[in-house]
Amino acid sequence: MSLAVIDRNDVVLRGRLSAPPEFRPLPSGDTLLVFKLIVRREHPRPRGPRSDVLTCVSYLPALHRYAAAWTPEDVVEVEGTLQRRFWRTPTGTAVACEVVCRRGRKVTRASPRTASASV
Repeated sequence: MSLAVIDRNDVVLRGRLSAPPEFRPLPSGDTLLVFKLIVRREHPRPRGPRSDVLTCVSYLPALHRYAAAWTPEDVVEVEGTLQRRFWRTPTGTAVACEVVCRRGRKVTRASPRTASASV
């Protein structure tokens, strides 16, 4: 069986932007887009968290241009892959799981009248 049939790493998220996107220059000269999405849990536990804050990144200049116009509380939908990244720090090795985005778009919120009519 081929690897393409066994493995799949596709992520689609829709959530609220928690803060303005950041553009971080990398030692390679590339720029990394970093933003965090607040995504509500579908079935939260009674006393547990109701949402998760997920880190999203992108190296794509086209997505950087779109994200430059995003503001906190915007609803954003992204597609990408989940990756675990390691890097060195003065105190040792650090690790993070991030969604590496290949697409992203701002989603228009439904007006309260439209939202209540569709329920």
